Formats: sequence, C-alpha cells, structure tokens
Amino acid sequence: MRFKFCPDCGAALSSRILGDEGEVPWCDTCGKPWFDMFPVAVIALVYNEKGEVLLLRQDYISKDFHNLVSGYVVPGEDAESCAIREIYEETGQKVEELELLLTNWFARKEMMMIGFFARVDSRELKLSVEVDAAAWHKPEEILSLVSTRPGSTSRLLCERYLDRIAKNRV
Repeated sequence: MRFKFCPDCGAALSSRILGDEGEVPWCDTCGKPWFDMFPVAVIALVYNEKGEVLLLRQDYISKDFHNLVSGYVVPGEDAESCAIREIYEETGQKVEELELLLTNWFARKEMMMIGFFARVDSRELKLSVEVDAAAWHKPEEILSLVSTRPGSTSRLLCERYLDRIAKNRV
C-alpha cells in the first residue's frame, strides 16, 4: 500500500528525498516519512519423524495444488511465533524444531513470504475450518502435488527439503 495521506494527521503527503531510500512519501505536518506497506506471511514445510511432509488442501487458495501451512503475521508477533501458531491452528501439530529457511517476494499478491522448515512428532490431525483436507506424503510425491509456478514459495521449500534429504541432513 502506498500512502497518499498521513495516517496520523490526515494531511496530503508530499515527496522528499530521504538518503539512500530516494523519494518517499512525506508528511510536512508530522515531519516523517511513510514507507510503502505490504502484508507479511509465514509458510512452513511441516515434516514428521518419518520425513513425511504434511500437505493441505485449501480450495479457497487453490483447487489445483496442495499447500503448505501458511498465515499472516499479526501486529506484535514475530515470524517464528506466527509459524508455530499457524501450524497448531491449522493442523493440531506441535512444533518440535523450527528453522528459518528463506524469504520470498510473492509478486502476484504483493506480499513477503517467510519460509520455515518445521519438524513435528506427528499426532492426530485436527484441521481448522480453513483446511479442507490434509495428509502426510512421502518426500518423492511432494513436487507433483504443489504449485508449478516459477518462484512459488511452496515449491522452493519443497525443493530445498528434497535437497536436504539427498544430502542426508534431515
């Protein structure tokens, strides 16, 4: 979102050169910049003690592909806490180990995705209303089930997971 008016005082914003940032929206009344804002979401490849990967079916996201657990970071929450919360809320799984793996700009939705690997000791799945179905899949199946779109964060995480398995580091 690009601000046209100051969120604090409501004045129309002008532009100002601000160091290395270049030209940015500026409130002359408040004397401060207003940088563009965008949503931030986490996405996690959840795997269990057998190395299986948990894939979700969420028709509101895609009717064609399976998804990884994902969700928006809320104000006051760090990305790690968000990932742990989303995994539990969507699947009922408790994270034993969490590893930050990548960040990826999701251009189609203009959002920043923060990607994790999350190891769980698999328990009974307890799906949220956002999840139509979920199942554990063998690693060799996952690339055929997730998005084939270039730059897809789900696909990037799956490819990195398979690379780790090939190097015996999972």
